[in-house]
Amino acid sequence: MIKNIFEEQVCNEIIQRINTLTTKSERLWGSMSVDQMLAHCNMPYAYTFMPEQFKKPNVFVKFLLKNFVKKMVVSPNPYKQNERTSPSFIINNSRDFDKEKSILVANIKKVQQLGVDHFEGEDNFSFGKMTAKGWSTMFYKHLDHHLRQFGV
Repeated sequence: MIKNIFEEQVCNEIIQRINTLTTKSERLWGSMSVDQMLAHCNMPYAYTFMPEQFKKPNVFVKFLLKNFVKKMVVSPNPYKQNERTSPSFIINNSRDFDKEKSILVANIKKVQQLGVDHFEGEDNFSFGKMTAKGWSTMFYKHLDHHLRQFGV
């Protein structure tokens, strides 16, 4: 079962897991370093809170995202190890671990503070209108997947 990221207890649990990461944390699968993973985990929040920084998907891509990818993102099924990600979410360069960690924690807190009412029916950059449950699933599932990738 996917936990509700809007609940303070769940939010605090995720932040505690993030806080156990260090610059020396090793991945159990995949190719990202821990700093790259943190930057990667910040991408959904960047698309949510700063969509003007990104090129909108064309009509065909938006159709594919809404009708195929969205179902996978909001389903309760966990992501598979080494599953492909969106090219725009790929982080190839080194990042500042502490900065990315701080940004991620702030993003998680912002989502929790904005709450269910803010996200209910909110338009997602890639997937169109989503329920608050869909938003929660998307955020939590992605974070949980990558925290498990680093053993936390």
